[in-house]
Amino acid sequence: MIHHTAVVETQNIGNNVVIKEFAIIRENVVIGHNVIIHPHVVIESGTVIGDGTEIFPGAYIGKEPKGAGATARTPEFNRTVKIGAHTSIGPHAVIYYDVVIGNNTLIGDSASIREKCCIGDFCIISRCVTINYNTRIGNRTKIMDLTHITGNASVGSNVFVSANVGMANDNHFGTVPYSDREMIGPEIQDNVAIGVGAILLPGVVIGKNALVAAGAVVTRDVPESTLFMGVPARFVKNVVASSHSENLVVPD
Repeated sequence: MIHHTAVVETQNIGNNVVIKEFAIIRENVVIGHNVIIHPHVVIESGTVIGDGTEIFPGAYIGKEPKGAGATARTPEFNRTVKIGAHTSIGPHAVIYYDVVIGNNTLIGDSASIREKCCIGDFCIISRCVTINYNTRIGNRTKIMDLTHITGNASVGSNVFVSANVGMANDNHFGTVPYSDREMIGPEIQDNVAIGVGAILLPGVVIGKNALVAAGAVVTRDVPESTLFMGVPARFVKNVVASSHSENLVVPD
């Protein structure tokens, strides 16, 4: 069912698709079966949407990155977006061009995902999360409200990043020309948990199964299976992964 006020320029629409009031669907968009597109959604050309996905009001998919002459980095991107099956895109989320989102993933209200990002299956990108350019996120990872994932970062699978976590990729505070070799975000490996309000500085590596405590400021690498806390963050104790789940246990 396509509402009479919707602007639909594509013919590549599956069965049982609902497109509601004032949605705008450009040409060369591919929409799978059983998709629901709510009012005032804008989907630009080159977007592919998997079966059973739902896109809520005001979402914008396929935004072209533009620096307006103010940014040190010149955006480079392909004019494609791929959204997997049974995924949910929340109200007013903004997904730039050159983004891949996996199956059964939730993109929360007002989240923003920049170009050259890839997000895995069964992830949660919660409300008002910002994911900057050229970032990879694995499967079954949860990133909570108001967290910022900086550009050129890497987040593994089965990772939990709590609310209000901040990350940086520039030790020069924007005072030197942009360089991919210089602007390196944190690397968060599999099965890591990051507490609320933690800060991860450029280039740090958080090893597998590690814990970073709430409010910690991570200035150096965190080895695998350790707990770091404090300002600056320091080693506290070793942790071990449960054999039955990805949860971590802190030994006495």
